[in-house]
Amino acid sequence: MWFRNLLIYRLTQDLSLEAESLEAALASKPARSCASQELTTYGFVAPFGKGADAPLVHASQDFFLIAARKEERILPSSVVKDAVQEKVDEIEAQQMRKVYKKERDQIKDEIVMSLLPRAFIRRQTTFAAIAPKQGWILVDASSAKRAEDLLSTLREALGSLPVRPMSVKQVPTATFTDWVKAQAATNDFHLLDECELRDSHEDGGVVRCKGQDLTSEEIQNHLGAGKLVTKLSLAWQDKLSFLIDDKVTLKRLRFEELLQEQAEQDGGDDAMAQLDATFILMMMTFAEFIPALVEALGGEEIPQGL
Repeated sequence: MWFRNLLIYRLTQDLSLEAESLEAALASKPARSCASQELTTYGFVAPFGKGADAPLVHASQDFFLIAARKEERILPSSVVKDAVQEKVDEIEAQQMRKVYKKERDQIKDEIVMSLLPRAFIRRQTTFAAIAPKQGWILVDASSAKRAEDLLSTLREALGSLPVRPMSVKQVPTATFTDWVKAQAATNDFHLLDECELRDSHEDGGVVRCKGQDLTSEEIQNHLGAGKLVTKLSLAWQDKLSFLIDDKVTLKRLRFEELLQEQAEQDGGDDAMAQLDATFILMMMTFAEFIPALVEALGGEEIPQGL
């Protein structure tokens, strides 16, 4: 149960949660299959295990793991477009008249409703960890939209959810650029071999580097020409590596083998114990890593009034 992405949200008020009350709240918004005429559904599922008895909340050492599933029917736009055009052509040929936009839209709606029961179904599960003592909600998502879908549904289930994206005092691109210029990051962070550089002008160029020595003269020349580092691959201690962008979104999280081996050892042979050990070790690592990252980026920005 290792997160592959990380979006960090800050609870702006103390959130008193117990596993039982959180379980009951999530049960009011369960995941379900799309009905024949539904485009999409969204709700909570068990993060571990399957079946009606699997809990919607995995609680361990004051951390909670939850999961939400989006189910949607996929109708390729080209299929709908072709079906609409075929129907329009038929009407115009038989009735000798022009089909205008209002009627065309109505035809499209009718075709979509007729095709929905036969559409492909796609399911997408998003995991999130709640750490009330640390004041975080951590979402395993690569986009803010996907994270907000989970948070808004959680807010509906709980009645309120005082949370905002975590922000830092210094502009991340300035920090990333300083690190690459200095050819070294701060404290226990280390530059790896990937970055994105953008011209500071709105219509400026973009250079993406992968498998590149970031201390090379080529990279330094780009910086000298005024480009800023907007994405950067980093390692932290000997525990994890990641790609971070200027919104402090972390992607391609990779926990090093020593942590994975420790989780396997802690979990033993039982599958559920193995999942729990992985979750706890991941959260304990985040408990050290996130404050270190925030400090390296200049400290957390606390909006006035909070």
